[in-house]
Amino acid sequence: MDSSQAVALRSLLDSQQVASLATLHKGEPAVSMVPYALLPQGRGFVIHVSRLATHTADMLANPAVALLVVAPPGSAASPRELQRASVQGRANLCAPDSPEYQEARAAYLSRFPQSEELFSFADFSLHIITVRSVRFVGGFANATSILAPEFSTVMSGPA
Repeated sequence: MDSSQAVALRSLLDSQQVASLATLHKGEPAVSMVPYALLPQGRGFVIHVSRLATHTADMLANPAVALLVVAPPGSAASPRELQRASVQGRANLCAPDSPEYQEARAAYLSRFPQSEELFSFADFSLHIITVRSVRFVGGFANATSILAPEFSTVMSGPA
């Protein structure tokens, strides 16, 4: 990944607030929408989801997931030129007594302060999606794939 792609990827992930979340639901692919926050140094995506949502049960049954973050329509000349990042990773429950819980909660509430009340709901829990790989498309004919160590380096880089 070159430096301009790294800057563009960081900008995309920092500027967007929602991702499409792909899970396996009873053996079939399923996609939903989730707000997300980022842990520092590319250590993962934080989502706060309800046990009432099918994607939560899906993640608990099979933690292999994918996220798709796309730049807003109109930010490019055509839909094919929209910047996007497709993330393959593993979703892990972040229990309140786990070492990373406070940092994950703070990252999420920093981005979504209006969600504070949801932390008092018994059916909501934090999950951290650790990155395995990222496919970044920076525009038409501008794509690259990176693995978790490079993603961490990219997300730790200068803004």
